[in-house]
Parts: sequence; C-alpha cells; structure tokens
Amino acid sequence: MISFAECSARERLALVVDAATFHEWLPPTERVVSPHLEQLGVPSAFDDGVAIGRATLEGHTVFVAAQEGEFMGGGVGEVHGAKLVGLLRRALRDRPAAVLLLAESGGVRLHEANAGLIAVSEVMRALLDVRAAGIPVVMLIGGANGCFGGMGIVARCADRVVMSDMGRLAMSGPEVIEASQGVEEFDSRDRALVWRTTGGKHRWLSGDCDVLVKDDVAAFRAAAIDALDASRPVSMETLEREHALLATRLRLLPDALDSDEAVALWGLLGVADAARVPDLDVDALRALRTV
Repeated sequence: MISFAECSARERLALVVDAATFHEWLPPTERVVSPHLEQLGVPSAFDDGVAIGRATLEGHTVFVAAQEGEFMGGGVGEVHGAKLVGLLRRALRDRPAAVLLLAESGGVRLHEANAGLIAVSEVMRALLDVRAAGIPVVMLIGGANGCFGGMGIVARCADRVVMSDMGRLAMSGPEVIEASQGVEEFDSRDRALVWRTTGGKHRWLSGDCDVLVKDDVAAFRAAAIDALDASRPVSMETLEREHALLATRLRLLPDALDSDEAVALWGLLGVADAARVPDLDVDALRALRTV
C-alpha cells in the first residue's frame, strides 16, 4: 500500500493513471511562473504549484491536474488558476472520458488575493461548463493540506468527490476559523477535533463525499475508474437534492450544537453509536452512512 497523503503531486498522478501515460502541459521546463510573487520577494515555482495534462485511465483518455501542497500549501494564484481553467476549457473541445482533479490546497494564495479569487471563480465556471457537457469531473482529496477555501467550493461543484479518511474538506480551514473567531470557537491544534469536523469520515457520513477510501493510491485509482461514468449534469433535480440535504442539516443544527459538535450530528443523522466513528476503519465505517 502506498500512502496517497505522503506522495507528491506528480507521484500521485503517475500512480493513479495508467503507467507512463501522463503527458504534462506547461511543465516546469516552460517556466510559467506567477508574475506577482517575485515582486513581493517570494520564491516562485516553475509550475506554479500545479501539474496539468493528459493521460489514460484503464485505457480511457482523461485530463488530469494535481496540486502540489508543498508549494505554498497548494494555494491558488493567477497562473495556477489559469492552468486549471485552460485544462477544463480544453476538455470541452477534446471531450475526454473524464477530468480528474487531485486537490490539495489551503485555498486562495493570500499573496495574490484578488487574482486568486478571480481565478477560483473562473475555475468554477469552467468546471460547471464541463459538467453541463456531460463530461464527469472527479475530485480526489487525500493530501496532507486538505482542500479548503476556494478549492473547497470547487470540490463541491464536481460530479463526484472521493476522499480518504486522512483527507479534509471545508470552506474555511481550522487556522482561519481560529484567527477570526478565537480559539474558544475552534482550536486548530486539536487534531482530533479538526478531523471530526472536516475529515473524510465526517464528510462521508454527512453526504458531502461520494466515495470514502483508505489512504492508498490504489484505492484512489479504483475509485477514479469507477467514476468514469459518473456524469451528473447540473439540473433542477440535482439542485433540489442538494437543497434537501442542506435543509436537513439546518433542521438538525440546533440540537447538534447542544452537544459534542460532529459526534452529535452523526447521531442525529442516524449513525448508531456515533462516538465510535473516529476509531473505526474505512471498511467498518461504510456501513454506517444513512444519507
């Protein structure tokens, strides 16, 4: 078993897709870097923290992107976002079997705040265009930095979200919540709390994650193969299902706040003996989801 969380972006790509089939567009040798970081005296990366390209998966042509969490936490800046947008727009032209996004990001790169925010909005628009064209977009989330901020929103725009129990997904990261609301609201150093609130197990039980896998590259590959026919174009029916899910949570929220955050919510969602969830392995957990 090879840990997905411990691999670099390109290592994940090489192991998820068919062997030796990844062809990178705008590789580091092209030196397409952020125009902003140098002006701020911040080191750049020659790929701006994301690898994009074409590959095959079980013989099917797919477009792929992988964010590198080791560079600025996978933060999205102008060039980083433009590469993702370009990949998605090319998918509209070339119509691959699917688009795989291996997400690992703390959100918008603060050094490029406005440019990064615009970039994320363009990624979302391009992603939804790809979905509307019937091409499935699959998010694979299992990196050490999680998937937060703008990329957290992008993830929930996809056809299918695959997470490991090591992965994390949320709008605001723990440190951001603590900085804005105080440690009494959310202690980012409480790792158990962080994973109970944003981790793959919680997202699986609450319905934000479609497939929960072990922290294993082979498991992510198998889930990506299964998702090749996962196209769910946005429609009134899909929007109504999402709103029904959110409405259920809102009804349960007051009761959940009276007890121990996520554990209480799991119980209200119908999970038996919810306090055991953090200690369960992925196989045991899959039988517990009720939504």
